[in-house]
Amino acid sequence: MDLAGATVLLTGATGGIGRALAYRLARANATLVVTGRQTEQLEALAAEFGARPLAADLSRPGDIARLADRCQDVDVLVANAALPASGDLLDYTPEQIERALAVNLTAPVLLSRLLAPRMVERGRGHLAFVGSMSGKAATPYSSLYTASKFGLRGFAHSLRLDLRDTGVGVSIVQPGFVRDAGMFAATGAEVPSGVRSVSPAEVADAVVRAVHGNRGEVNVAPLELRLRCALAVQFPDLAARSHRRAGDNPAVQQVIEAQRALR
Repeated sequence: MDLAGATVLLTGATGGIGRALAYRLARANATLVVTGRQTEQLEALAAEFGARPLAADLSRPGDIARLADRCQDVDVLVANAALPASGDLLDYTPEQIERALAVNLTAPVLLSRLLAPRMVERGRGHLAFVGSMSGKAATPYSSLYTASKFGLRGFAHSLRLDLRDTGVGVSIVQPGFVRDAGMFAATGAEVPSGVRSVSPAEVADAVVRAVHGNRGEVNVAPLELRLRCALAVQFPDLAARSHRRAGDNPAVQQVIEAQRALR
């Protein structure tokens, strides 16, 4: 689908990947609608890229319904908003679990349900989800985040099948470790030694490619990470043994503690 002249709703717009997406979508001559919880940052971003700002908390179904009601004209949804949700599940309260799943999984599903009918009526549109390589392979101390990303990937692929004859495309874009944004940039932790990362701009470019080419899945990660994830899908017990000492890594604990306040 051609983004030039298309109206795009971008969630999670004020984060590092969100900003890169806003820049890349604006460069593709899309008409942008940006949403997030941080009103001042959202308005500044909107002014920078000539976008329409709509503040919303995606953990609240009422906010999602109001957002969708004001965005019935959108041609493309780029569902980028997510909570980090790292750490031991036993440290989470039930309310924190509900909030993480609401933002990371329920919100994209609800927005798709509320926006897709108009796209189907018009015979054109696209739903693009920003997932994670955690949606392909499990890692320690991320059961909640991994659950949401596994679910998002399954939802995207199944919905793509359901909408295949409607003119509405569905894509999921899955980054690996992202530098200058996300958990490492936000927490000050270092990317594990020997692990190659990707940039927010590479993720944004992948989203645009996915929409343009109606690609079902785009994995934005170095070859070695993609291979490890593919092996983990086939041999999960073997992959689990390779993660046994992950909890001893100071960077892992630093990320968990730094993200605790975001739950």
